[in-house]
Amino acid sequence: MSKMAVGDKIPDLTFESTDPKITSFKDLKGQNIVLYFYPKDNTPGCTLEGKDFRDLHDAFLKENTQVIGVSRDSLSSHEKFCGKHSLPFTLISDKDEKVCKAFGVIIEKNMFARLILGIERTTFLIDTQGVIKQIWPKVKVKGHAQAVLDAIKAAN
Repeated sequence: MSKMAVGDKIPDLTFESTDPKITSFKDLKGQNIVLYFYPKDNTPGCTLEGKDFRDLHDAFLKENTQVIGVSRDSLSSHEKFCGKHSLPFTLISDKDEKVCKAFGVIIEKNMFARLILGIERTTFLIDTQGVIKQIWPKVKVKGHAQAVLDAIKAAN
């Protein structure tokens, strides 16, 4: 499985999301996209990351940028997660890992002395033409959403 790189055009994928009007990346054409992959709804790091993107959501919109989160959780789990934490952006349910695999974010993780496959917390900045402009691999949550916003502002 190869990872996406800066300069790559994102694949034309369809998916299920918390916004029924957004079922493929084509639905976001003409806007920048912050596509952030995270391991699991309602875990401490993922909740903090979601809240940080939530708190800066209006600033992202002012930069013509949609924030989209992706995990392997069900649509029902995503809807509860959004409701519980007032997340105003779309979450993609990637139960079959189609989106995760296309972006190369599924990795082996050591969990309690056994290897499992999981999502490496990664963020992609995608321009209005669907081209990857920047990638943040192995994201550390604290300050990340602000760093992404700063990168968008610097590019505009």
